[in-house]
Amino acid sequence: MMRQPKVGAAQSSPTLPTPAQGVRWTTPIVETPGIVVLASWVWRLVRFLATLPFRFPVMVACLTASAGAWRWLDWPGLAGLWAAASVVSLVWWRTWPDSYRTCVTLRLLAWWRHLFVYKRHWQPVLVISGLAESYQERRYLPRIRRVRCNSWADYVRVSLVAGTSPADFEHRVTELAHGFAAPSCRVVVNGPRDITLEFPRRDTLAEPLDAFPITHHVDLNALPVGRREDGSPWLLRLHGTHVLVVGVTGAGKGSVIWSTVRAMLPALADGTAEVWAIDPKRMELAYGRDLFARYADTGESAVALLEKAVASMQERAERYAGKQRSHVPTTDDPFVAVLLDEVAFLTAYHPDRDIRRRAENAIATLTSQGRSVGFAVLAALQDPRKEVMNLRNFFPDKVALRLDEASQVDMVLGEGARERGAEAHLIDPTLPGVAYVRLEGSPTPVRVRAAYVCDRDITAMADGYGVAEGGTL
Repeated sequence: MMRQPKVGAAQSSPTLPTPAQGVRWTTPIVETPGIVVLASWVWRLVRFLATLPFRFPVMVACLTASAGAWRWLDWPGLAGLWAAASVVSLVWWRTWPDSYRTCVTLRLLAWWRHLFVYKRHWQPVLVISGLAESYQERRYLPRIRRVRCNSWADYVRVSLVAGTSPADFEHRVTELAHGFAAPSCRVVVNGPRDITLEFPRRDTLAEPLDAFPITHHVDLNALPVGRREDGSPWLLRLHGTHVLVVGVTGAGKGSVIWSTVRAMLPALADGTAEVWAIDPKRMELAYGRDLFARYADTGESAVALLEKAVASMQERAERYAGKQRSHVPTTDDPFVAVLLDEVAFLTAYHPDRDIRRRAENAIATLTSQGRSVGFAVLAALQDPRKEVMNLRNFFPDKVALRLDEASQVDMVLGEGARERGAEAHLIDPTLPGVAYVRLEGSPTPVRVRAAYVCDRDITAMADGYGVAEGGTL
């Protein structure tokens, strides 16, 4: 028989296994010997002094010459040296101001902004904006390699932390611009772990541009239509591409169109180029209709013009087949620019479904086949949505004027354009003609402003360069 346990006696229980506990690895803390810390400081000081003449040659030369003059000639020698240097600097500034500005003024400005703007605020701005990385309880920051200035912007060259990408900075351009008190910020990729941050100091496009003077030479690959943010001319390529211009009412689409036509005037006069215009509003292009070889302002006539352009393009392509691969403008085979103002009227708003279908087919044919045979389409519209204009990808070059919504920026300029600094939705309404341009093969948007061609200029253009034989469809 089994014994019954005594009442009240403590009952022993079998020993339960102890649950396994995870092993936690921690970074060992090793105290650095003082001699190592001192040697590190000494090495940094020696490296700084050794590289100082190469980093700041003018400053080192001035300090060396001043010390030598004071050492051997005492105070009169030092005063004479600085007086002579002041006279030379004054003569240099008055005689060669551009050279003086490049070699002296802008370098001093770059040194000042490097030290008191970017280096001073670098750590707090990057930490708060989320661009600082942490690893094993240590914080790593991208390093400023160099700051360079020109007349309108600062260029901060940065070495990235291993494991990060330029996209991290592209997603934080707004935070960087506000952090360093700049109007905007753009990221330029130089190479692996090497980028340049572009911070404009002022808006060089705030003042309107008058119409450019008419030149005698026309380069259809570089038509001067405005100015870029860096002060260089905005040269619009039209031959061998197609251009889509998008902007709300009053954004300046007419400035882009008329500046393009103005730049082509000598070619229109000698017969090596033609402009076929479609103007559903009858208000924009009708003012200079004498400049156009063909003109249409109704849905039916516009479709007829587009189909005529397709037929001429296909006839030219048939003649070129097996003989030449690119087009050279001549009087027999002129370059043809098809201007479509308010193209959405033909692709979305016209009440006749057949007109919309025919217009869309003709535009798609021209934009997909016309580049190599000398036909280009320059189209303008207000609403870039797919249901309004589903042929955006057929236009290699795109111009985004002022837009209503932030999402429309990527619709027009392509995915990621807003992250690269194209803030077309933030363009001031008082700056018509200001736009962001994204060219074929270049992911970086460029800020530009088109010249304003007033009614008086258009009238003078039509009187001086109007075609003798025009056609209205």
